[in-house]
Amino acid sequence: RSPSAAAPLSAPPRLSRARGTAAAFLYHDYCVIGAGPSGLQAAYFLQRAGRDYVIFERSHAPGSFFALYPRHRKLISINKRYTGKSNSEFNLRHDWNSLLSHDRRLLFRRYSRDFFPDADAMVRYLEDFASLLKLRVQYNTAIVHVMLEKDRQAWNGHYFLLTDQDRQNYKCSSLLVATGTWVPNVVNFPGSEYVEGYETVSINPEDFAGQTVLILGRGNSAFETAENILGVTNFIHMVSRSRVRLSWATHYVGDLRAINNGLLDTYQLKSLDGLLEGDLEDLAIVKDKKGKLHITLRFYLENRNTSGGIDSITLPQDELDNFATRAPYDRVIRCLGWKFDFSIYNRSLRMMPGKGNKKKYPQIKPSYESRGTRGLFVLGTASHSVDFRKSAGGFIHGFRYTTRAVHRLLENRHHGVPWPSTVYPITQLTNSIIKRVNEASGLYQMFSVLADIILLRENATAFEYLEEYPVGVLAELEMQTGRKAPSGLFVIIMEYGRNFSGADKDVFYYNRAVGEAQHAWQSNFLHPVIYFYKHLPTEREMRLQHPDWPLPRPDAVHHIVEDFLTDWTAPNAHILPLRRFLENCLSTDLRNFFAESCFLFAFTHQKLPPFCRQGYMRLQGLVGSEGLRRHAVEAGLLEDYTLTDFLGDRTPDNHKGSQDRLLRDHMIPVRPLQHLVNAKDEL
Repeated sequence: RSPSAAAPLSAPPRLSRARGTAAAFLYHDYCVIGAGPSGLQAAYFLQRAGRDYVIFERSHAPGSFFALYPRHRKLISINKRYTGKSNSEFNLRHDWNSLLSHDRRLLFRRYSRDFFPDADAMVRYLEDFASLLKLRVQYNTAIVHVMLEKDRQAWNGHYFLLTDQDRQNYKCSSLLVATGTWVPNVVNFPGSEYVEGYETVSINPEDFAGQTVLILGRGNSAFETAENILGVTNFIHMVSRSRVRLSWATHYVGDLRAINNGLLDTYQLKSLDGLLEGDLEDLAIVKDKKGKLHITLRFYLENRNTSGGIDSITLPQDELDNFATRAPYDRVIRCLGWKFDFSIYNRSLRMMPGKGNKKKYPQIKPSYESRGTRGLFVLGTASHSVDFRKSAGGFIHGFRYTTRAVHRLLENRHHGVPWPSTVYPITQLTNSIIKRVNEASGLYQMFSVLADIILLRENATAFEYLEEYPVGVLAELEMQTGRKAPSGLFVIIMEYGRNFSGADKDVFYYNRAVGEAQHAWQSNFLHPVIYFYKHLPTEREMRLQHPDWPLPRPDAVHHIVEDFLTDWTAPNAHILPLRRFLENCLSTDLRNFFAESCFLFAFTHQKLPPFCRQGYMRLQGLVGSEGLRRHAVEAGLLEDYTLTDFLGDRTPDNHKGSQDRLLRDHMIPVRPLQHLVNAKDEL
């Protein structure tokens, strides 16, 4: 049997020995490294499925990163406690901190009333999540080395061998890395020894009173640090290679958030503080006899007289007397973010850093599996290379869904459990899509990354609905899910407008919103997009797709026009155009009909609408009643035949038969159907 065959697999003995050694290995099917949010989320799904797993956590409690960071303790993940709706799935769209579980006690709004919560609330929440759900976490266990052991009998053709700080060894068939990014980014340049790190600098504003400060970096940690000392410093300068990226312009939650951007006000309103652009590796810092820090450029130090002290060093202001950073600084603080820890992984795992601005993350596939090693999956913040600066996969409100997607992939691969799906008659197609785009949180938060997939059954009489599948592996859908796509498919995804997001975009321009259904393809704000494929896209088509498109070119595509309330239920603007698009793709009529219409169609059409085929022609329909007759009369669909029309001059009291009986026994003439004259009638 192939190691990749999707069938239940028996585990090796709980205690095993590595070949050629005497060291004992404790075995688990799944090993999870890290008990942060993504590790706990993965453990929850494994436990619910009854799988053999363990989490290794280096600290004495879960969420150790949040016990330290952010330094100033205010999270930038929103905690919207009220939405005006009771739908729990919808409410998760605006709850960026809760993990997924069946326990209603584990909603983050029960842990904090603040819109931007304190990080200590997150620590308490994660502790309760692990304890209340009885997750199997092995604390005070730091994994210091990971390597492979080849074995054809293993699930993936090898086992993962892990060693902790006490030299205890572990063996597992699948490895889930949920350690996040926690190693500080450091730039080395002459004088960098004078720089304080974000992870150790004082958070007491009084320690900066009357000082002049230079901050290296331009992300949320840099602005968070500046915000804390803004009111007590002489001035703050901030330098970085890249320009400021505002989250409201880029629509990326990892860029600068409004809660931290007070320094932008003081800079633009000329209150001494300022922003500069420059490559940090070209800088140099020199310290004078008074302890002041002077900024110069690296090339000025190349031919300096090392014995002459600072007086022998050329500073930029010596040649350019209005050089921007000519004033000396009391302190320089490094706030450059974090990167993944690659040090514990043996070369046999081929865990390689990404390229360019993704080099802080390991290289992984769109399925979140390592590009170098089968069976090694990266979860949580460290998996953000899949959607860096595109979606929310590096944050709790995003990776809680990608972690669930990984679990479903593993269930199919190793245990023969297909991706969850529901089969509906084709007449429910429009309603199913409308329901999901108005409620689903996974689609909403992981826009352009996770999509609902609708697999059409033969002759388009029914469809199979799969939720929140990673679109990057759409070509592998049949293999990854255990579901078949023989007759075409729809892909439902959420997208922003093509040219609406970017650091240089004006997202507040006049007439920025689109309201007319015929211009839906020009929608700027987040809105549903439906792709139709007659056949499952191939691997080649996925590779050749346009880099700005989440999917290859479809056979047809439909945009549901953006909505100010993100409520896509308007009959004319949202539902009717969608239904017509679906009908055009399927060459059928998806409307619901009264029995008399189906009766007429049976004599006048070669092919009945699906509603008539699945209901009327199978003797399924509404049971006649006086209430239904009256409704049809008021709608103008039936003549108002009164009881006296049938009884002549006799009163109803002389007859025991009820009006319902007359409805059942008497033949009522059917008048010809009137043509539908507008969109409202068609609905």
